[in-house]
Amino acid sequence: MAINKKMEDAINKQINAEMYSAYLYMSMAADFESKNLKGFANWMTIQAQEEMSHTQKLYNYINERGGRVVLEAIEKPQTEWSTALDVFQDAYKHEQKVTGMINNLMNIALEVNDHASASFLRWFIDEQVEEEAHADEVVQKLTLAKDAPGALFMMDQELGNRVFVNEATGGE
Repeated sequence: MAINKKMEDAINKQINAEMYSAYLYMSMAADFESKNLKGFANWMTIQAQEEMSHTQKLYNYINERGGRVVLEAIEKPQTEWSTALDVFQDAYKHEQKVTGMINNLMNIALEVNDHASASFLRWFIDEQVEEEAHADEVVQKLTLAKDAPGALFMMDQELGNRVFVNEATGGE
């Protein structure tokens, strides 16, 4: 059965939002790179890769359901932040916003009685719990480290160890 038009339109909007998320995280990575915080930049680059994998998952889903993917312009993201804490607070707020958008997609799936989309979206709902938790963990650590400048460099080392695992395709 072809995807419901309202559901298709909403997922197309989410594709744009996921691409914006990747763009935002690349902008955050660029800001960290400019401050020679390569570990923080790595964390954000990995985050951008995850967002692009989410985009691909949504894109594939619309196509699998016989819909039409329509790509729109991506909004320009912020380009500079004062501190690492500011960056991660913004990342955490952004993930909370995305959670609301995913929840809205689920509401639409239920409203239009689209059980296939509801099943598909469960992965994204679970993923958002992780996305928020990861960003919040770094916010909490940066908040604790506020009065210890050496901690920033230790965290930079730690965040530099993050690697991309494409969970959106089952780890492929």
